Amino acid sequence: MKKPFITLEGLKKIPHPTPYHLYDEAGIRRNARAVNAAFAWNSGFKEYFAVKATPNPVLLKILREEGCGADCSSLTELMMARACGFSGEEIMFSSNATPRDEYEYAAKIGALINLDDFSHIEFLREICGIPETICCRFNPGGDFAIKNRIMDTPAEAKYGFTKAQLRDGFIKLRELGAKKFGLHAFLASNTLTNDYYPELARVLFETALWLRGETGAEVSFVNLSGGIGIPYKPDEEPNDIAEIGRRVAAVYNETFSGSDTRPAVYSELGRFMTGPYGCLVATVLHKKEIYKNYVGLDASAVNLMRPAMYGAYHHITVAGKEDAPEDFICDVTGSLCENNDKFAIDRRLPKIDIGDKLIIHDSGAHGFSMGYNYNGKLKSAEILLKEDGSTELIRRAETPADYFATLDVTGIKFE
Repeated sequence: MKKPFITLEGLKKIPHPTPYHLYDEAGIRRNARAVNAAFAWNSGFKEYFAVKATPNPVLLKILREEGCGADCSSLTELMMARACGFSGEEIMFSSNATPRDEYEYAAKIGALINLDDFSHIEFLREICGIPETICCRFNPGGDFAIKNRIMDTPAEAKYGFTKAQLRDGFIKLRELGAKKFGLHAFLASNTLTNDYYPELARVLFETALWLRGETGAEVSFVNLSGGIGIPYKPDEEPNDIAEIGRRVAAVYNETFSGSDTRPAVYSELGRFMTGPYGCLVATVLHKKEIYKNYVGLDASAVNLMRPAMYGAYHHITVAGKEDAPEDFICDVTGSLCENNDKFAIDRRLPKIDIGDKLIIHDSGAHGFSMGYNYNGKLKSAEILLKEDGSTELIRRAETPADYFATLDVTGIKFE
């Protein structure tokens, strides 16, 4: 049974109409501290929160207070991180098919640049020169397997250098003035196994030693990126971050035993950092009975795209009916003109009444941020449940004026 971090009584105290995304400050802080504790054995460790997961300045400031950096993948994410107080090497810029102006801005603010492709070396040199500290993203190709279980297929991914390109890239970067190097890889997404990070770490640690031997370049930091998942379903076991940290430490000590190479270890988590500490709160507007039972909400895939896009499971709690029997089978839908606009299909829930508040779990990462405006639907508000139990509006809901704002060149008035 998944238990939401807020009750019906708590929802009644929030003075904002649904739908909205609600975030749990206490949970986010507690989790950030657990991640930092798990990797405290590495004196240079830093978690670079993936801004794309939940790009809200209030949440970014909370994570910065907990010692995190910011991983950015676009100009606006870089601008947001800087506005929130992150500076210099507190910011990692990991992008692909990168526009010129984004590299220019990243270099201007002194962010750590993580190159995605060999050809970007010359592209970056022409734009702003090669910085003394540079990172490269590795794609080992083939399948990435753990205990004969294929986790993902890097050969099908658009990201990163091949191993040979890494070697040639490090040599070229040294010739162009780079002195400190980083190594990065993301080989699987949303893994629910304590094995993933240690196995990824082994690949990267061994590659760092190989690169040193081949090029003479010292790898100063290894970025394990993201990929640690969360249990969206009630029967799934969560990852144990403390155990993951211990096992990465064991691989680190084994790999670098007898070597004077002792790189810092970075992570770049998004989903794991905030996913379970956010939920989408919506109200039941309609019930429909035809060939199936349908429950229509005031939220839609505009507010949470993952179920429509991936068929992803998000658990649903009917607030105030947590202990009621789940004997009502229904599809939970939004109002978009698309039949995949469904938060759940054939889901067992308690008896639903119009006006019920539904809590859709685990929307704290890749929830609001993946929203869009199809059918002219407007994005929702974001609200922070603070540690003292009060709430704060941290992003207002969009209005029709926001939707029409970019059409001000047409000369048409929208009233």
